[in-house]
Amino acid sequence: MQNKPVITTETLTKWQYVVDQISEIAEVPATLIMHAHDQKNNVFVKSTGNENPYVEGQSFQLHDKLYCFGVLENDAELCVEDATCDPHWYDNPDMEYGMSFYVGLPLKWPDGSIFGTICMLDRFRNKRALSFRNGLRQFCRIVEDDLAMLEEIEHRKKAETRLQQELDAREAIINKRTRDLEDANTALRVLLMGVEISKNEVEERIVQQIRGLVLPHVGRLQQLVADDNRALSHLDIVEMNLKNITSDFTGKLAQAMEGLTPTEAEIVQLIVQGRSTKEIAKTLSRGTSTVDFHRNNIRQKLGLTHRGKNLRQHLTTLV
Repeated sequence: MQNKPVITTETLTKWQYVVDQISEIAEVPATLIMHAHDQKNNVFVKSTGNENPYVEGQSFQLHDKLYCFGVLENDAELCVEDATCDPHWYDNPDMEYGMSFYVGLPLKWPDGSIFGTICMLDRFRNKRALSFRNGLRQFCRIVEDDLAMLEEIEHRKKAETRLQQELDAREAIINKRTRDLEDANTALRVLLMGVEISKNEVEERIVQQIRGLVLPHVGRLQQLVADDNRALSHLDIVEMNLKNITSDFTGKLAQAMEGLTPTEAEIVQLIVQGRSTKEIAKTLSRGTSTVDFHRNNIRQKLGLTHRGKNLRQHLTTLV
């Protein structure tokens, strides 16, 4: 049965019951389910009983003298009441067993292809079997329903297999992509580690250069302008900012100062140093009212709308 499902043991057991019931009801010695394959007709299931001369697996060459060939050739029921009186059938192979009476029907798969035949045989004209021809048709439908069910089960198994194969293929793709992502993440982590190391090395060089090359000169300038308070204040700011850079400045104060004007940013740095409004005004050569104006703007931009919040205290938390 090329590309057709295998007949299961359960189905064979059911078909054995079917042929036995037909033989008992129609009172015939032989009821057969035949399977046609490769120009041969094979006994697939046979009714039990000592009077049944056929053997399961027995094979007949398909030709025009074989009862079952007539069924398959015409794709219809064949009824031979007495082969001894029929010039076409008198010498057919079943006459070797004296089977001159035959009623058979084709068995088909759901797609219309031939499975074989189901037939009743006897050694004489059997009136009871003739009256049971409609019953044989009903049993024929039962067998064909079983064939349809076997094919449906086979289709579902193949569909499940294809689905599982597709799921396995997709899972393999997902696993591969997951591994690729993990490899990419590993490579990225290595790259980031390298960037961080390079960053730390650059920062360390900057710190060393500021401390070794800049701050000593700032200290020297502070000594030279010790009598100039304004210049000294600006140098103090420069020194503080350089020290903040070299002490891993957190960046919070720098972020807060992004929205400020240059004058407001300068005032913020002086406030952080603890300078009063008067001192800031003197350093920047501005009036105290101007400094107060800028302080109010700074408070608003930093969200310090509550008057009880001290500006310097807030700024020192950002350093």
